[in-house]
Amino acid sequence: MFYVILFAMVAAFLALRLYAVLGKRTGHEQPLPKPAEERVGLPPVPRTIDVTPEVRDSGARAIETGAESGLRAVIAADPSFDVAQFVEGSKSAYRMILEAFWKGDEETLGWLVEDDVREGFTAAIAERREAGHVLENRLVAIERALITEALVEGKTARITVRFDADIASVTRDADGNLIAGSMSDAVETHDSWTFARKLRSDDPNWKLVETDDA
Repeated sequence: MFYVILFAMVAAFLALRLYAVLGKRTGHEQPLPKPAEERVGLPPVPRTIDVTPEVRDSGARAIETGAESGLRAVIAADPSFDVAQFVEGSKSAYRMILEAFWKGDEETLGWLVEDDVREGFTAAIAERREAGHVLENRLVAIERALITEALVEGKTARITVRFDADIASVTRDADGNLIAGSMSDAVETHDSWTFARKLRSDDPNWKLVETDDA
């Protein structure tokens, strides 16, 4: 009975972590800094199908020019979508997915990725276990997360993010002996991940549907 309760608590925790992790405002987040024109009291521009949605990002540029029209289509289809929050959420998802893969945590991957991607991760985890290898990787820093593509296909939104990150990678054998890598030397990595979500559905979660090298 204790384990049943424990697993239920873990599942509930993961569900809460995933809820609104990408692009969905719940009303409980810290408010984002308002643009200058909003601070001086100009009336807000309504986001409707008849008005071209405005795409904004604060701080370092987080959107490639070619992705802006696609993001406007996403906002038109789902006015609650928030670009800045999506970028921050994508960083969290990137870290969570990588750490789950490195640990061989297939259950967590099941919450975060679609079936096709999960099968690839699962196959790589199984191969690693068969070889008796253990990863001790660490995501040192995400230098940049850049939206490179966005589109709406039917009722589904797809957004591609390029991640430039520093990762320290170590592989050990079953006895703990070092096979490859170093925790003191981080390696620059460049990944292109695509997230998808059915718009206006009851499920607010975005899932990883495609991975590639950037």
